[in-house]
Formats: sequence, structure tokens, C-alpha cells
Amino acid sequence: MMTPFAKFKDQVQRNLVALISLFIAVTSLGYNTWRNEKSEYNRNQRDASFHLLLHLGNFRELLYHLEYDPETVGDEAFRSGWVTVISIEDLAMLLESPLPETAVSLKGSWGNWEKERTTENRRALLEELDRMRDLTLEMLEKLD
Repeated sequence: MMTPFAKFKDQVQRNLVALISLFIAVTSLGYNTWRNEKSEYNRNQRDASFHLLLHLGNFRELLYHLEYDPETVGDEAFRSGWVTVISIEDLAMLLESPLPETAVSLKGSWGNWEKERTTENRRALLEELDRMRDLTLEMLEKLD
């Protein structure tokens, strides 16, 4: 008569290939799900980052027009600036920290420069813009 442990051992030996196949299938499914989630996350981060970089470039262009060609642009340029800064802030919220915080800081710098167009405020605004661009590029480099 066989003991319960011997019966169990006998069942495992007979079904070892099936058990190994089941283990491999479950492990593969888990890895595939994780990889798909990671790929989708990276794709979303890249897409938001590329759009953010485009908006940052457009914002820099607007700043240069306001600084160097003020007679060719009117008050509508400031409204365009607010739309761009708000779009930058919205896109940054989709990205990892510290980009959302930097976007809020950029928005504050834009508000300061709009109220008082001093060289100091312009310099602070451009520094925030450069910082945000650099952080976005760093984040893109770190993606898998």
C-alpha cells in the first residue's frame, strides 16, 4: 500500500512536463503583461515629452518676439503666451516629477515677466524654460 506522500510524488513525476509547462506559461504571461504596461507607459511619456518640447520651443519663439520685436506683436502675444504656458503645464502633469513643479514655476515666472518686463524677470523666465527643457530631455534619456 502506498503512503499519501508516495502517491503525491508519483503524480508529480507523471505530470512533471505539464507542471513545468504551466509554470512557464504563467511566468511568460506575467512578464508579457508587465512588458506591455511598461512599453505603454514609455510610449505615453515619450509622446507627452515630444509635445512638451514643441510647446517649449514655440514659447521661446514667442519670448524672443516679445523681447526683440515688440513693435510687431501686440497684446495678443501675451494671450498666446498664457495659452502656451497653460498647455505646457497641462502636458507636464502627465510626466514624472519634477516636471509638473517646474511647469508651475515657469507659469509663475511668465506672470512676473508679463507684469514687469525687467531683465531680471526675463532672465528668470528663460532659466525656467531651459530647466524644463533639460529635465524633459533627461527624462526621455532614462526611458527603457
